[in-house]
Amino acid sequence: MVQIYNDYKDHADFLTVYVREAHPTDEWQMKSNVKEDVCYAQPKTLAQRVAIANDFIKRFNYPIEFGIDDINDAADGAYSAWPERLYIIEKGRIAYRGGMGPFKYDPNEVRAWLAQRYGEVKHDAPAPPTTTSSATPAS
Repeated sequence: MVQIYNDYKDHADFLTVYVREAHPTDEWQMKSNVKEDVCYAQPKTLAQRVAIANDFIKRFNYPIEFGIDDINDAADGAYSAWPERLYIIEKGRIAYRGGMGPFKYDPNEVRAWLAQRYGEVKHDAPAPPTTTSSATPAS
């Protein structure tokens, strides 16, 4: 998604929304999370979600704007976003709804949609950013 963002950020706005942990330590921990050292308990407060999101942004130098679902999972409920899903919103309407992740999560479909709308855009991968953004609760 970062490469798609870098290629199309001059044509479209991007937002990542953190909904809830897919594999928390207190529910369904996976060995890959332990191996990659991304182990978190399921957040019980918005402040805990913000802390996890900020850790992700800093750890991976993630450049895309980041929002956080409220602790009642309103965004997840509205968009069936868990564990991951891609949407394109155009003029206040859903123009593209990707499949449910992880098996039907396909950023290439998003790239194809954007290419059809704006033309094919491709840039070299940028150098890692020197500063990082921080996450804020979605409203």
